[in-house]
Amino acid sequence: MNKHRNLERCLLWILFLPTYVYTLSTKRPNVVIFYADDLGYGDIEPYGHPTSSTPNLRRLAAGGLVLTQFYSAAAVCSPSRAALLTGRYQMRSGIYPGVFNVKMPGGLPLNEVTIAEMLKPEGYRSAAIGKWHLGLGNNSMYLPPSHGFDVSLGLPASPAQCRCSICFYPNVTCHSAPCAANEYTPCALFNGTKIVEQPVDLLTLDEKYVAEGRHFIRENVKSETPFFLYYASHHTHKPQYAGKETSNTSIRGRFGDSLAALDWEVGQIYQELEENGILDDTFFFFSADNGPSLSLETFGGNAGLMKCGKGTTYEGGMRVPAIIYWPGRITPGRSFEFSSTLDILPTIASITKAKLPAVTLDGYDMSPFLFDGMHSLRESFFYYPPSVSTKYKSFAVRYRQYKVVFYTKGSNLSNDENKDVDCRGSAKLTYHDPPMLFDLEQDPSESYNLSIKLSPEKDIVQKVTEMRTDFDARMVFAESQMRRPKDDNLMPCCNRGCIPFPTCCHCTGNTPREGRWATLYPV
Repeated sequence: MNKHRNLERCLLWILFLPTYVYTLSTKRPNVVIFYADDLGYGDIEPYGHPTSSTPNLRRLAAGGLVLTQFYSAAAVCSPSRAALLTGRYQMRSGIYPGVFNVKMPGGLPLNEVTIAEMLKPEGYRSAAIGKWHLGLGNNSMYLPPSHGFDVSLGLPASPAQCRCSICFYPNVTCHSAPCAANEYTPCALFNGTKIVEQPVDLLTLDEKYVAEGRHFIRENVKSETPFFLYYASHHTHKPQYAGKETSNTSIRGRFGDSLAALDWEVGQIYQELEENGILDDTFFFFSADNGPSLSLETFGGNAGLMKCGKGTTYEGGMRVPAIIYWPGRITPGRSFEFSSTLDILPTIASITKAKLPAVTLDGYDMSPFLFDGMHSLRESFFYYPPSVSTKYKSFAVRYRQYKVVFYTKGSNLSNDENKDVDCRGSAKLTYHDPPMLFDLEQDPSESYNLSIKLSPEKDIVQKVTEMRTDFDARMVFAESQMRRPKDDNLMPCCNRGCIPFPTCCHCTGNTPREGRWATLYPV
């Protein structure tokens, strides 16, 4: 009798198995992108820093895939964020050269399709939390609500454009205070397109962000709605800051405290996913917008063994840490496959079955090496400088393990007193003929120029030179959003018409222990 019952159970299981598998395969995964600011390749524990304490990133790395050959599309903030959210090199959307400030009338064009807009037809709700830095414009027209985000809370640019005094709990002044003297209005915290706090309180800002992020996750879980959370932390960009949770906790000093605050934010979002039982249903991607600001010295980041840092097209400026975490879907370990922030949009489209934007994309679906044990579809990557122009275009090209360098230029963001003179701002634009050649698998520090030797690598230089000529000829440069005339009246102010402008722009917002954030989540 028991044998017959067991047989019946097996038949029933076989009968319903296809439906079960189909349900699993068609469930829309949630997407979390956690984006750090000015974080170097050598700054966190999974990439070997000996004194950084990042237990939450360590946990993410232990259970996820650590990418060792991952590139940001740009060496400064605004262009790299545009490339991430659109899957397109920044010139195509006009986010060049340099970065936005709150006096600029431009922004990410409204006809550009972001990840949030791509996912909306699939029933996703999206939130942008933290640093936006893709333009403000008249009447906040370029803020996240205009780019497909249903929820947003954050600063339109960096706290470095604010006048800041207290950066570490309880009353430690900022290393670079006053950050922007009287050039800008005090930093305004936007909830959607409304200013809710000005000047922002840096000591409690992370608590606000975390509360909003956790609430967003929880509400979507309750309504069984797939979601996309884009969490763009201010850490570890200057001015470094930290609240009560992480001030005076790191042996790496003030930068270490700021890094610990970043790690705390990651841990809070991870915890909310875990408590709601959706870690296995969530594609979690962590990376950074560009390399470290070496000009800040011990108050800045570390590029590890990579050459130079922020603002340059050397490896230290554009190769960044990246971790992808998806339990049950991605095998933990370290990957040596070649990939970029440009690849995130097409990868998300693949895993969510969303329709790709009908525009020229520069990214590749990462699924073959993430899920199928195959090699990356990406074979080449073009290094464009922050000062990119139609005259010089790409400075270098990576092809497989090789990097061919046509132009170099230093940056004051990589320290004008850097021991490596190539990194300094005084290192002028230099054309290399013949181009320099580096084997990045053998020499990630770009120390040994192979093109000066008679070797088979000469064929690589010729091939890559032809690739560069072809790609640069096809690159379409949209009208630059950074070159439009600045206007002081565009600066955010919750008290329009006040005198003396801009210093009078003050309003009392909600603190983490009061008002909306206290009801969202008691941090």
